[in-house]
Amino acid sequence: MLTRRQTLSLSLAVLGLLFSACDLPMPDKDSTKSSDSTEKPSKNLEPIVINGAGATFPAAIYLRWFAAYNQIDSQVQVNYQPVGSAAGVKQFINNTVDFGGSDTGLSEKEFSQVAKGAIAIPVTAGCIVLGYNLPNVKVLKLSRQVYTDIFLGKITKWNDPAIAKINPEQKLPNLQIALIHRSDGSGTTEIFTRHLSAISSEWQSKVGSGKTVQWLAGIGTKGNEGITAQIIQTPGAIGYIEFAYAKLNKISGALLENHSGKYIESSLEATAKAIATIELDQNLIGFTPDPKEINAYPIASYSWILIYKQYEDAQKAQALKKVLLWALTDGQKFSEELGYVQLSSQVVAKAQAALANLSK
Repeated sequence: MLTRRQTLSLSLAVLGLLFSACDLPMPDKDSTKSSDSTEKPSKNLEPIVINGAGATFPAAIYLRWFAAYNQIDSQVQVNYQPVGSAAGVKQFINNTVDFGGSDTGLSEKEFSQVAKGAIAIPVTAGCIVLGYNLPNVKVLKLSRQVYTDIFLGKITKWNDPAIAKINPEQKLPNLQIALIHRSDGSGTTEIFTRHLSAISSEWQSKVGSGKTVQWLAGIGTKGNEGITAQIIQTPGAIGYIEFAYAKLNKISGALLENHSGKYIESSLEATAKAIATIELDQNLIGFTPDPKEINAYPIASYSWILIYKQYEDAQKAQALKKVLLWALTDGQKFSEELGYVQLSSQVVAKAQAALANLSK
């Protein structure tokens, strides 16, 4: 297992791959202080700096969007810190950012805590992969019972009979399973544990679901990038990560048994089938923890950008609205190459209507 320093170094390397995939330079350590910058964009206009923080799940596409939009309007600079959904929601509620990022939107209680009023905008969608590091095992099937038992700590070896039975064509090693999970408050964790609670009464009673849970086994690390780094460097590792991190870092993902009993590869097509089963409520929040569509990938979700209904700075409010309207339309074209699912026209229309509630 990696030391904390090694994990940090590898996590930065993983983020570097995300920036590279987004055609972006890595930011320096002071990039989040850009609101104090004296540099001005073209036309000698003062820059409009918009700061956000939150989910790591959508980080790859957010970085691409905000860099691309700056090429369209150099006056607008959007900074995003992928610190995890729990931290992002907390900063949003405390009014220390201009927008938040959350893989679970906001709960009714959290909506009520936002003094300026809150709007949750679904902006992208993706799936959660069980990434693993078994160099000689290119295809790995995991049944619902098996992957639940792995995360319960009941299955601890890769050649366990329960895994071997559903992978007869694979030579599974007599290797300890190195289970990796999130240590920080995470929307990705809530999506994953909500799914496990939906398919396993034992998981529901012993662990439950949430942005943070009391894990019964494994080692914790921060962020999708942290788990990704641990998987890359640890033979025998398995952990849950957003599909973009697996795709961009070439990590193998297990074929998971879905509600219909089919083993489904993590793909954009299968994820889109799962996303299509989600019904959004009046706040545009919704989940399907165990989609019933026959070819749907079993663990998928929208991810939301959280904005205020009222902003003191009208110029910033209008700039943020324009950025999000662009992300909901032209920005969707970046989805597939980065590992995300484009929003349907129906969801885009609902999101655009919600944006109209932002102060003018």
